[in-house]
Amino acid sequence: MKPTLLVLAAGMGSRYGGLKQLDPMGPNGEVVLDYSVFDAIRAGFGKVVFIIRRDFEEIFKEKVGSRFEGKIEVDYAFQSLDDLPEGFSVPEGREKPWGTAHALRAARDVVKEPFAVVNADDFYGYDAFVQAAKFLTTSVDEPSMAHYGMIGYPLKNTLSDHGDVNRGICSIKDGLLDGVEEFVSIKADADGVVRGDNLAGERLPVDTNELVSMNFWMFTPSFIELTEAYFVDFLSKHGNEMKSECFIPTVVDALIHSDRADCKVLPTTSSWFGVTYPADKPMVVAGINQLITDGVYPEKLD
Repeated sequence: MKPTLLVLAAGMGSRYGGLKQLDPMGPNGEVVLDYSVFDAIRAGFGKVVFIIRRDFEEIFKEKVGSRFEGKIEVDYAFQSLDDLPEGFSVPEGREKPWGTAHALRAARDVVKEPFAVVNADDFYGYDAFVQAAKFLTTSVDEPSMAHYGMIGYPLKNTLSDHGDVNRGICSIKDGLLDGVEEFVSIKADADGVVRGDNLAGERLPVDTNELVSMNFWMFTPSFIELTEAYFVDFLSKHGNEMKSECFIPTVVDALIHSDRADCKVLPTTSSWFGVTYPADKPMVVAGINQLITDGVYPEKLD
């Protein structure tokens, strides 16, 4: 069974100032997502599922989804603020989405096979998709233990010179993920020390050599069911808060520490590029052009 690529594309890119998924980065108008799907196809993925919002469904299908017709099976899932488990409702006045775990949950009815999860606006590199496909076609859950995977990148290679970023910082033991701690607002402070805020609101120094989760995960279908149980618990505790979010790394961390799953950290030779702020774009464009010069990508994607 060929694995599926699940693309988180519901965000409008508030810090970037627009729908950055549609911002051209390649020499012929390619967007970052074009390279991810191109890499996924040649790595052996059989389907791509875009998680988007209903309010930009038409433009996304026209500008993005149509690019892949006839190349790979394409499907869609829709993240909606009120798509919650039975017994829960959106608190009055809440507008903020529920986070990446909630976005993944939106695909529960369209993903039944092993799958990878990526962000629509991050450039992950061909080797990362090769490693992911290899893992997903060989990993099988045991009755009492699920086996997942993650592509990791050094934090220092994922920072922006133009503002703060959010990252899941990983600890690794014997090749397996030992924990993921989500930090937000990571940047070099005035004294030059790179710090971030943990989920408790504490601003702490972070080691820039540590591997971070760039939301490139490999899961068996069991993860969707396990996420549902965790999300119900999350809503019970934080569902009345206006800005609480349930993150994929936090769910993985909880499953690891409850001995219900392990997560292999996969090394990759790929470079990661990301556009968080408009000023990041020239770096991404230059990186893609260099990869074209090096022969990793054709000048015009097929």
